[in-house]
This record gives sequence, structure tokens and C-alpha cells, in this order.
Amino acid sequence: MTATVKQLSDEDLSLTASAQQKMQELAGQVEEPIEGVRVFATPGGCSGVNFGMTFTDQLSDEDNVREYEGFKLIVDSGTLQYLKGVEIDFVAEDGSDARFVFNNLQPMGGGCGTCGSNTGGGCG
Repeated sequence: MTATVKQLSDEDLSLTASAQQKMQELAGQVEEPIEGVRVFATPGGCSGVNFGMTFTDQLSDEDNVREYEGFKLIVDSGTLQYLKGVEIDFVAEDGSDARFVFNNLQPMGGGCGTCGSNTGGGCG
């Protein structure tokens, strides 16, 4: 059975040229068959949501997909609600701190509510 997926647009979620290049490079290094790179959300962190990426070999009817050269970007509808308008970038500062960065994240409620505040407390 083939999943019916929706197409992602730049308004939904975009990748910088450096993020596209790095994802294409990483996807090319995977030896087993994959559908693409899945962006996901999990509960946690100061905002109540953490984001991550992983390779996936499955698509579902809840997925939104955008094809790039050498890989597909996949986001389920539940995660996409948190990522509307976000840009994923790849930054390598001094060669030792290379990472993907999520720019333009919208503020969200949740979490412990005191992280980064000047009223004390913290997530613990």
C-alpha cells in the first residue's frame, strides 16, 4: 500500500542551500534504502517541544514531503504545525561545532515556564 502524501512548500518549511547540501551528503552515505529525512517533534525543553531529524524508510498518510536533489524532506502534519515558516540551516563554526539550526521558530507555551527567566527556577 502506498501512502498519499501532501507536498511541502517554502511557506511550510524551507532549507538553506547549506542544509540541502549537507542533507544530500548524509543521505548519500546511508547504505540501506530510505524514503528520506524525517523532521520530528518530541515533548521537552523550555518551550515544551524539541525538534530532531532522522532517516526514515516509511511514509504515512499524515506526511508532507518535499523532494530535493538526492533526498526527500518528510514532516508529519502534527510536527508541521510547530514548524510553519521555519528555515532549517546547517552551520559549521570553526569546523568543530557543525549542526542543523531551526530558524524562525514560533514561541510556544509549555515546558516548565521558568527556563531563561530572571525569576529563578529552571527546568530540572
